[in-house]
Amino acid sequence: MSDDKTHFGYEQVPPAEKARRVRGVFDSVAGKYDLMNDLMSAGLHRAWKRFTVAMSGVRAGSRVLDVAGGTADLARLFIERVGPTGSVVLTDINAAMLAAGRDRMLNEGWLVPAVQCNAEALPFPARSFDCVSVAFGLRNVTRKDAALGEMRRVLRPGGVALILEFSRVAEPFRAAYDWYSFNVLPRLGKLVANDEASYRYLAESIRMHPDQSALKELMQRAGFERVEWFNLTAGVVALHRGYVL
Repeated sequence: MSDDKTHFGYEQVPPAEKARRVRGVFDSVAGKYDLMNDLMSAGLHRAWKRFTVAMSGVRAGSRVLDVAGGTADLARLFIERVGPTGSVVLTDINAAMLAAGRDRMLNEGWLVPAVQCNAEALPFPARSFDCVSVAFGLRNVTRKDAALGEMRRVLRPGGVALILEFSRVAEPFRAAYDWYSFNVLPRLGKLVANDEASYRYLAESIRMHPDQSALKELMQRAGFERVEWFNLTAGVVALHRGYVL
């Protein structure tokens, strides 16, 4: 792939074109995003997110930044842990997704800052947070190395980064998983969200995302230490955890 191109699914496009297309995907699916997550994963995404928060070490008084937080699934779990002495900041580059997350939090009685920003250029001072999380958002970032560098920059010493993302499924399940991804997901997207193309992109973007060991290496290059991963549901999803020491 040339230096002035990046992946949008299986296509090679200029970085600005990827940003525009990703914005279009999430503008399109924001209204049905939570419903589609439940349908696509048979509700498992909720368990994956609870596991992520449980592995964070976050406690009362902690400061948490949720990057690409969308409809606030992780933010809602974190706010219950940090309590009134802590804080959670919800961010997303997409206005429609951020609005959905902000409104959901307000409807449930939680008042949290919601900041529209690019994960590659976080508008927060260095060493501001005890935990930075991103769930199912890193694969949509154009410059993953820049986003990981920003996550490390805003973490205080002793802070933890958590990346929950689709990954490389175990070999015995790969054929069935591929069939489901490229046949069921787009049809489900068309039926429920009236958007087949966005869910075809989803399947393609998962295949183009770094696998478990490659993402660990990216995190280490960004300066994270003690990086490890936890495979969930046979590697359909992996949680990567790294520290700033």
